[in-house]
Amino acid sequence: MDHENIIRKRADVPAEYTWATEDIFPSDEAWEEAFLRVKGELSSYGDFKGHLGDSAEMLYGCLRFDERIGMALDKLYGYAHLRSDVDTGDPVYQKLSGRAAALWAEASAASSFLASEILAIPAEKLSVLRREGAGDGRFERALDLILREREHTRSPEVERLLADVSEVADGPSQIFKMFNNADTKFPAVKNEEGKEVELTHGRYVAFLESRDRGVRKDAFLAMYETFGRHKNTLAAAFAANVKQAYFYAKARNHPSARAYYLADANVPETVYDTLVDTVRESMPLMFRYVALRKKMLGVKELHMYDLYTPIVPESSLRVPYEEAKELVLRALRPLGEEYLAAFREGLSGRWIDFMENEGKRSGAYCSGPYGVHPYVLMSWQDTLDNVFTLAHEMGHAMHSYFSNESQAFANAQYKIFVAEVASTCNECLLNHDLLEHAESKKERAFILNHFLDGFKGTVFRQTMFAEFEKLAHERSQNGEILTADVLCELYLGLNRDYFGDGIVIDDEIAMEWARIPHFYTPFYVYQYATGFSAAVALSERILSGSREAAEAYMGFLKGGCSKDPIDLLADAGVDMRTKEPVEAAMGAFERSLSELEELLADA
Repeated sequence: MDHENIIRKRADVPAEYTWATEDIFPSDEAWEEAFLRVKGELSSYGDFKGHLGDSAEMLYGCLRFDERIGMALDKLYGYAHLRSDVDTGDPVYQKLSGRAAALWAEASAASSFLASEILAIPAEKLSVLRREGAGDGRFERALDLILREREHTRSPEVERLLADVSEVADGPSQIFKMFNNADTKFPAVKNEEGKEVELTHGRYVAFLESRDRGVRKDAFLAMYETFGRHKNTLAAAFAANVKQAYFYAKARNHPSARAYYLADANVPETVYDTLVDTVRESMPLMFRYVALRKKMLGVKELHMYDLYTPIVPESSLRVPYEEAKELVLRALRPLGEEYLAAFREGLSGRWIDFMENEGKRSGAYCSGPYGVHPYVLMSWQDTLDNVFTLAHEMGHAMHSYFSNESQAFANAQYKIFVAEVASTCNECLLNHDLLEHAESKKERAFILNHFLDGFKGTVFRQTMFAEFEKLAHERSQNGEILTADVLCELYLGLNRDYFGDGIVIDDEIAMEWARIPHFYTPFYVYQYATGFSAAVALSERILSGSREAAEAYMGFLKGGCSKDPIDLLADAGVDMRTKEPVEAAMGAFERSLSELEELLADA
């Protein structure tokens, strides 16, 4: 798993290093049979339409039917997109993914009458039906949420139309995905040995971590020169996605796209603004970090491509995948045996697809359908950063595993607002464990540096992304055209604000917005920062040795969406309605920075 000049093809990856999609469907033929069966069943929604208020049997019968269709679609789409993501150029799975998405849209259209028809049932009658159907308690939370959305739910005809356009609205995201993963080819870059190596998404961060400044600079310039050649196309895709977000906001009677996306988890917009305000108040900490980095690298000018290389090079260890698994397991022991047993099952049960291959989707994620098990994708490099990525993505996997095991389908899928909490809590526990086992000041300094780098990326950088999103959406909503120049100017200005005068803000960084996949899921990224803040608080409670804290955390993991996410976190001991969690995270950053400054004072 070194930086090879030739990237292996998918067919050449040993099966034991791939994820077990056969646990969803044993073959493409089995997928096709299930697809045709579900497609044929969609007409049965018509048996319920117009009759949900007739009886409890009709109401709950429809909810059970909708649940069965949803679970089947989850598997159909899950199998197709997992197979497609490991080889995005494979037309077979591109087609299956497209068909699965189209079927999902068709099912959404067929079931679009549900919410509006339930809302049309007189309140007193609906209460009677719910009492009569009390045996199906797994749907009560869903019914409560429908009633909460009364003012944002439209007539059956409009709901059907909104469902019909969902596939079209997904166009900008699909265009970006195919450009970013299948069609874009980067030039070769010379590595530390002077060998020409093809630049890929998976190798980019590894190049930026290089001790050779020329390698870092060449990779940085090659990445953004490639994106810059397509800036107008990418700006058009970005702007179209912003417009579709506002379209749905208006259709749902929300004042803005941000209000629409935050309402899904019942998160007040003040939480978003408090995050940005609190991080901006803490900018002096980032400026101290930048100054320390400049000093330790010994450069006259610090550049954007200097932000990732370790500043304690003597401890720049390489960690093979098998060793990484044991390190993460050791770090997670405070969570208890129930957690560790499930984690070991994931490591041995082919939940993880970790080797890089030609056409594989960039980045890392956790996904997987209800009723099977989670799946983790990454492209492994032997870096400490990848050890943290493994802990992070398996944190997602454990959250999904315990939610799915504990909750019915209707209540299992936790909201995005808490999606990064379990993953980042794992990172915090790993960081603590590595510091506990550090064998020298140099190793301790290296781990502290890694924590600070991760904090920069998770809190400061993601908050900058969040502010960029907020401003870009506001500008579009106010009638401004989001051209490439507008987006680049906005993004460049934010980099100047967030990194300060101690670093050269290279013009090329203005194109970074164009390569962030999460922008195609609007108002997602701020939750990395809020999630990190919650994770810091939770990890400190767990590391205190309190059995009650670990049990409360396991309760959070098992909660799914059975409550609003803010309430689930509050039950675990963290109240995100206040600014204290973000301030606590900043406190952890300052303590680590101060210790690192002291350790490196004489370097």
